Amino acid sequence: MPATPEIPSSLGDLIRQQRRMAELPMRQLAGMVGISNPYLSQIENGLRAPSDQVLKLIADSLGVPVSDLAGDPEPADAEGGVRAMIKRDDLLSAAQRRALIEVYDAMVSAHQAKRRSTSD
Repeated sequence: MPATPEIPSSLGDLIRQQRRMAELPMRQLAGMVGISNPYLSQIENGLRAPSDQVLKLIADSLGVPVSDLAGDPEPADAEGGVRAMIKRDDLLSAAQRRALIEVYDAMVSAHQAKRRSTSD
């Protein structure tokens, strides 16, 4: 049975978790973002807060929405956190998680549209 991923408690923890799930070394992510390795380390360890621009670059480099890192509330899903469970699954690559969430969202939207059309 796979280990249950630790739930991040801070922005730095969340960035670190997303970086690890994307299988990116810290040095590589820092290079992709255009920041120094020590600066990224300070962000991940909660010693510095990234600017909005740096946070966006980190999210883009990790292939996740900024809201996933900024802790913006996610719309509730009918299945009690399907998106959240997919995001935490460390057996999937970042691209696989994005694809599953897109498929899930499309199915939910289609179902909601069907319900609206039958109720009219």
